[in-house]
Amino acid sequence: MSRWRMTRAWFLAPLLLAAPLLLAACGDGDDDGDAADTPEAIVGSLKENAEAFEYEIGTPGGTITSSTIGEPLTFNLPLANDAYSSGLLSLLFDGLTEVSWLTDEVEPSLAESWEHSEDGLSWTFYLRRDVAWHDGQPFTAHDVEFTFNRIIYNEEVPTNTRQAFIFRFLDESGEWTQDTMTVTAVDDYTVRFVLPTSFAPFIRSMGTAIYPRHILEPHVEAGTFTEVWTIDADPTTVIGTGPFTIESYEPGERVVLRRNPNYWMTDAEGNGLPYIETIVHLLVEDIEAELVLFEAGETDVHGVTGEEYAGLKPLEEEGNFTIHRRGPAFGTTFLAFNQNPGSNAESGAPYVAPEKLAWFSSQDFRRAVAHAIDKDRIVTEVMHGLGYPQWAAISPAAGDFHNPDVRKYEYDVDEANEILDGLEWRDSDGDGVREDGAGNPIEFRLVTNAGNTVREQVAALIAENLSAIGIKANYDAIDFGELVGQLTTSYEWEAIVIGLTGGTEPHGGIGVWHSSADLHLWNPKQEEPASEWEARIDELYILGSQELDREKRVEHYRDAQAIAAEQLPLIYTTLSERLSAVRKVFGNTTPTLYGLWDIRYLYRTDQ
Repeated sequence: MSRWRMTRAWFLAPLLLAAPLLLAACGDGDDDGDAADTPEAIVGSLKENAEAFEYEIGTPGGTITSSTIGEPLTFNLPLANDAYSSGLLSLLFDGLTEVSWLTDEVEPSLAESWEHSEDGLSWTFYLRRDVAWHDGQPFTAHDVEFTFNRIIYNEEVPTNTRQAFIFRFLDESGEWTQDTMTVTAVDDYTVRFVLPTSFAPFIRSMGTAIYPRHILEPHVEAGTFTEVWTIDADPTTVIGTGPFTIESYEPGERVVLRRNPNYWMTDAEGNGLPYIETIVHLLVEDIEAELVLFEAGETDVHGVTGEEYAGLKPLEEEGNFTIHRRGPAFGTTFLAFNQNPGSNAESGAPYVAPEKLAWFSSQDFRRAVAHAIDKDRIVTEVMHGLGYPQWAAISPAAGDFHNPDVRKYEYDVDEANEILDGLEWRDSDGDGVREDGAGNPIEFRLVTNAGNTVREQVAALIAENLSAIGIKANYDAIDFGELVGQLTTSYEWEAIVIGLTGGTEPHGGIGVWHSSADLHLWNPKQEEPASEWEARIDELYILGSQELDREKRVEHYRDAQAIAAEQLPLIYTTLSERLSAVRKVFGNTTPTLYGLWDIRYLYRTDQ
């Protein structure tokens, strides 16, 4: 599952545990050390931190304040496509399982235990009996059954969560087919899942949020689910089982979350969690404003950019904070071209002008563009050395699933020009812009989200790189909500620099990589794969989800990355170093590969 990476709201908790990749407006940033630390040394230190960590009994109360660019786009979690909305709302909901921020291992959550059949197709979950929804109603197996059967599997609900629970397999005739699992409440506290085929990440996928039947079923039956918990709704009406509720939302100003006093989890001495009373997200226009607030002492945590690192590092003692480094980000940043051959249903106009669609659909064009992008310059000038060139779809942070041996289109202007010359695209009128065979100048609009100055610099540099090979990219920064709308609703865009969240489970990417998926953004919702290579990636992601042998799973996902790197539907740029500045006023924290804390156990030491 995938979502657009848009913000740097510092949840750093067990969130989005089975989440899709999300559209994101910002990068990540964390382990102690200076810029000379190697990634290997950082990873080793992070693992040591996790092994040595033990929870302390915390002090209740207090607030943690952070800032983030952008705004929530919805309060309806199943409909969220962006990382901020999803991350915010994940604090209001729980899944049957969750993933440890220390070890990345699956742990019980709303389900206290489970068992499965020998063939792994039937799973029975035994639920906690002490969980209540925020409004006091008891949580039961009927909520689980409702979540999957009436929301996730409801074709009238436009949720990209559904992609993770569509099981594709070869039928008896050897043809690819697909089916859903059955979800049945056996009694009030027992629920059974029956799968049509094996599914390796099943237990991890059970981190998917569970929703309240008593609140949402009337809207599902009335066909008004998409009108519930919209961004204009009162956020206090969003009901979950999670550790926090939304107390208030002031557009353009702040989001305030309040501790759920009846949360089911307790610490080792039986004290109710979470410890923190209030979470405040200050909503700002750009990354520079985030830094200003942190330097002024108005926020407790800040996602540090490479440019900011050198200036902030000497201020750690004076500012009572520590900058943590955690190696390459899980998320990705890339350049993409719209290859959608469809048309607007109302106007009949094509989403992409025919001549541009022909350019964007050409692998040779994309190869030339890939050779023209100077990734080392992005790392040096934009990330100030705290970044890494990216070649594969899965980050090195994901461990063995990452393929380090994919094809690399190194920066080579001469090679890029030679490819375009071979297409007979030449600058015939001497204006610096090539024309295609029909005389159309190779010119298009390139957008990214406003407010993310790092991404804006990357997009501007790409436009400059392309100019050097006779391609004119008219760069513009637009509102993130508008950008998401173009990618997921109107489909009327040409080229974009954007990012996706990531994680340790590659199946989370099926919502992007399967050709039928909503977020197969260069050409979404294909009834049949438009190309042989897309069909092969479809197959590899399906096989990877079914394979229970770890080494074979790794091979499938590495093969998919190799194909993607060859075909270049997404042209990756760089991975940021994960850098976070955190005030030294919190307990139960340590930098690990997967987070800085579990927000439920976080507490202030200065009260």
